[in-house]
Amino acid sequence: MLELAGIIILGILAQWVAWKFKIPAILPLILIGLLVGPIAAEFLSEDHTKWIEPIWNGKEGLFPGESLFYFVSLAISIILFEGGLTLKLSEIKNVGPVITKLITLGSLVTFFGAAVAAHFIFGLSWQIAFLFSALIIVTGPTVITPILRNIPLKKDVSAVLKWEGILIDPIGALVAVLVFEFISVEGGGEFTKTAFTEFGKIVLFGSTFGFTFAHALNFAINKKWIPHYLLNVFALAAVLGVFVLSDSFAHESGLLAVVVMGMVLGNSNSAYLKELLYFKESLSVLLISILFILLSANINMADLLLIYNWKTAILFIVVVFMIRPIGVFLSTHGSKLKTNEKLFISWVGPRGIVAAGIASLFGLKLAKNGVPGAEYITPLVFMIVLGTVLLNATTARLFAKIIGVFLNKSEGILIVGASKFSRLIANYLEKNGRHTVLIDSNEGNIEKSKSLGLEAISTNIYSDTLQDNIELNDVGYLMALTGNPEINKYAINKFKKQFGENGSFRIVSHDEVASNQAELEEGLFSHIHDYNKFSDIAKNFPTINEIEISDEETLKKITDILIKEDNSVPLFIKNGEGELTIYRPSHSDSYGAGENHKMVYLGKPIDVEAII
Repeated sequence: MLELAGIIILGILAQWVAWKFKIPAILPLILIGLLVGPIAAEFLSEDHTKWIEPIWNGKEGLFPGESLFYFVSLAISIILFEGGLTLKLSEIKNVGPVITKLITLGSLVTFFGAAVAAHFIFGLSWQIAFLFSALIIVTGPTVITPILRNIPLKKDVSAVLKWEGILIDPIGALVAVLVFEFISVEGGGEFTKTAFTEFGKIVLFGSTFGFTFAHALNFAINKKWIPHYLLNVFALAAVLGVFVLSDSFAHESGLLAVVVMGMVLGNSNSAYLKELLYFKESLSVLLISILFILLSANINMADLLLIYNWKTAILFIVVVFMIRPIGVFLSTHGSKLKTNEKLFISWVGPRGIVAAGIASLFGLKLAKNGVPGAEYITPLVFMIVLGTVLLNATTARLFAKIIGVFLNKSEGILIVGASKFSRLIANYLEKNGRHTVLIDSNEGNIEKSKSLGLEAISTNIYSDTLQDNIELNDVGYLMALTGNPEINKYAINKFKKQFGENGSFRIVSHDEVASNQAELEEGLFSHIHDYNKFSDIAKNFPTINEIEISDEETLKKITDILIKEDNSVPLFIKNGEGELTIYRPSHSDSYGAGENHKMVYLGKPIDVEAII
C-alpha cells in the first residue's frame, strides 16, 4: 500500500515541479523512478533492495508475473486515445504535406539510420538494432508541448512539431511491433511472410475497430443513451474494450485502434467532446506519472552499467545530430519552411512515453526469452529519451533565438467572442497578413467562423485549455469583444500577460457609456459604441472600409464623424507599409497621418468629397 500511494504522490509532485519550473514532466518523473529504483538499491538501501519494486520477485513487488506488461499496455492505450482526440484535421491545411513526409520518409530515415548506428557502434544483432531504431522513431507530444509552450514561434512550426509528435506515436509503435514479430516468430522460410501477415492484420483490425467503435460511441452519446454522469467512465470503458478486443483479433493492434478511435471522435461534432477531453487529460496526467516512475524503477543498475561507456555518447550524437536533421531536411524539401525553421524542427525531437513504455515491454519480454542483446533495449531507449528531453528542455529557447525563429514580438491577435462583427474584423486582419484566432463557447459562432476560413476555437475562457495551446505562441494582442462585460474584464485580467503583451483591449459596456466612464485606457475602437451598437452596425452595414487620411485635419474630421455616427465605427489606422494600429479613443491624438495612410472602419461608407 505504501508503494502504491508513494508512486501517485511522487508522480503528482513531479508534475507540479515540471509546471513550476516549465520543464517536461518526463524529466523529474524518470529521475524519481531511477532514484527509488536502481539508485536506491545500489547506494541508499542497506539490503540493496529498491524502494519501489514494480515486478514481484517472490518477496516483494507490485505486479506479479505479466501484470506489469498488461498495465503498461492499457495505460498507453488511454494516453494515445487522448492524443488522438486532440488531432484536428483543420489545423494542418498549411503544413499537411510536411507532416505526412515527416511521419513516413522521416520515420524511414530514423528507422534505417539508427539501426545501422546501433549495429555498428554497439555490435547489436540486426534484429535488436532495428527494434531499437523503431522505438526511437517517436517524438512524444507530452514532452514537446511543455518545451514549445514558452517559445513564441510561427504557427506552422508549432503545428508541425505538435502533429508529428502525436501522429508518429502509433507509427513508431507499429513499426516496433513489426520488428518484434520478426524477432519472435520462428520458422526459417516463413519468417518474413509470417511477420508481414501479422503486420497486415494489425493495420486491418486496428483501423477497422477504431473507426467503427468511434462512430458507435459518438452515436450513442448524441442519442443520449448514456447518462451524463456515466459519460466519461463509459468512454474510458469503451477505449479499454476496443483496445482489448482489437488486440484479441490481432496481437498489438490495440494501439492503432485507440488512436484511430480518438482521431474520429476528435473530428466529430459531438457536444460532449470537450468534457470528454478534459477527463482524459486528467487521467493521462495520472497514468503518465505512474508509468514513468514504474518503468524507470524497473531498470536495474546492471542495465545502466551496460551503456556506461563512450559508445553511448557516440550513438546519441549520431541519432540526434545526424539522423534527425537528415530526416527533417529530406521531409521538408520543397516546402514553405525556411532553413532556420527546418533547423529548429531538427533540433526539437524529444522522445516520450510510448518509446519508454514499449521499450520496457518488448525489452523485458525478449530478455526473458533469452534473445541475445535484448538487455540493451530498455537502457538505450531510456538514454535517448532522457538525453533528448534534457537537451531540448535546456536549449530549445536559446537555439530558437540563435537561429532566428524566436518571435521577439508576437503579432498574432486573439479575439474573445466570435459574433458577426468579430468575424468581420478577424477576416479583415487575416487578409492583411495577421494571424488571428477567435474563441467562443457558442458552437454556432465557431462554425460560422470556420466556414469563412478563420481559425476558431470552441472553449470556455474559465478553463485552462488556452494556456496550454502551443499554437497560440505568436499571439501578442488580446481583444475582448463579447456582449458580457464581466467576461471581457475577466479575459483581460486572465490572459493579458500571456496573450496581451503588446496590448489587451475590450469594448466598453453599456453602463460605462451611459455613465460617461467609457474613456478607458483599455477601451477599444470607440468610447460610445457598446456591444449592441457594434452588432447593429455589423447587421446593417457588414463591410469594412478604408479611406485615405493624408493629413491630420482629414484624420480628425473622419474620426469625429465615425465616433458621432451610429452606423459606423473606426477600427484601425493603416500606414503606407500596410501595418495596422488599433484605434483607441484615449490615444486619438497619437496617430499620424501621411501619404498612403488610411482609416479602417466598419459600417456605412463615408462620402469622402463631402469631408474634404
